[in-house]
Amino acid sequence: MPNDLTELVSVRYMVDDVDAAIDFYTKHLGFTLRMSAAPAFADVTRGRLRLLLSGPSSSAGRPMPDGTVPAPGGWNRIHLIVSDIAAEVERLRAAGLAFRNDIVTGPGGQQILLADPSGNAVELFQPAGEK
Repeated sequence: MPNDLTELVSVRYMVDDVDAAIDFYTKHLGFTLRMSAAPAFADVTRGRLRLLLSGPSSSAGRPMPDGTVPAPGGWNRIHLIVSDIAAEVERLRAAGLAFRNDIVTGPGGQQILLADPSGNAVELFQPAGEK
């Protein structure tokens, strides 16, 4: 993994519980813990993807000038390629993880939305023609 942060693609997710998010991403999705300042913040990586996990006490969790408080659970998501979506869904469901939908098929392949412990979406995607 590169040490130069400019070599990584960074995405920030607001999470309710930083430790639960670390466990979810490292245990189930192959991320590596880069740095933890739990309960406020953690930094996990997978390849060149750097996922910034910001809890309610992080600077990213501070209210906006209009009073809006950043919260998890929107529809933006990271997109992870899998080679066998059915097997991945079976493995993750067996681990007790929750999905927002069922596998859907489109012209580019198949996808499903996995929910992290705070409700953030993680798209698992199997490109068309694989398997």
